[in-house]
Amino acid sequence: LKSIVTPLLIKNIIALEGDDKIVGGYECPKNSVPYQVSLFTGYNFCGGILLSDKWVLSAAHCKPKSNLEVRLGEHDIWEPDGTEQHIMSAEFIRHPDYDSSTQDSDIMLIKLSHPATLNSYVHPAVLPSKCASDGMICQVSGWGNLRPSDEDKLQCLEVPLLSDDTCFNAYPFQITENMVCAGYLEGGKDSCQGDSGGPLVCDGALQGVVSWGHGCAQRNKPGVYTKVCNYVSWIKNTMASG
Repeated sequence: LKSIVTPLLIKNIIALEGDDKIVGGYECPKNSVPYQVSLFTGYNFCGGILLSDKWVLSAAHCKPKSNLEVRLGEHDIWEPDGTEQHIMSAEFIRHPDYDSSTQDSDIMLIKLSHPATLNSYVHPAVLPSKCASDGMICQVSGWGNLRPSDEDKLQCLEVPLLSDDTCFNAYPFQITENMVCAGYLEGGKDSCQGDSGGPLVCDGALQGVVSWGHGCAQRNKPGVYTKVCNYVSWIKNTMASG
């Protein structure tokens, strides 16, 4: 769920028809992204990232109006694989500094109604001990806004982290210190709507949450991600107090 200059939820307004999931990626090896979560409301509404047996991280703009089904251990979103766990959400905690007009602090914790069973198919992501460096190659994953007639297997894509200057130049006066850009300025490869809230993992650590962008895979408009390294203390403190 990315967006034009707003969140990925709105991104589908300007995306081309059929351009509703990761562009230029490939089917992830089955169960190779065990922390990947689907926030499911009859379709894949947003992505998420498992952080513990009780907590999931996502984008604040993905907050629904009511509780939803959190799907873990999925690969094919419509066909049973025997590895799935479907758990209802219990609570949504947006970051207190979230600004829906700028998408600053676009990050949210979701508490599960009961603990997940951790195994090789359902396993937490690793929070970063430091911020990632420019040029690192990272992996983004998601299903996009999939309906039953759509391609339904988890998609992956490798994207490079871009420098702050490159990010600012792509989106003048829209990038804050809590955002990071990743992708290809030539276009053709990107996350898209329905991928919002999903993971950007660099060298084994969760460095980004899919947040927004201008269209999908457009030239000089890379994907914008919430910079997770700025929120590790908030994440840990919130999970500990919950």
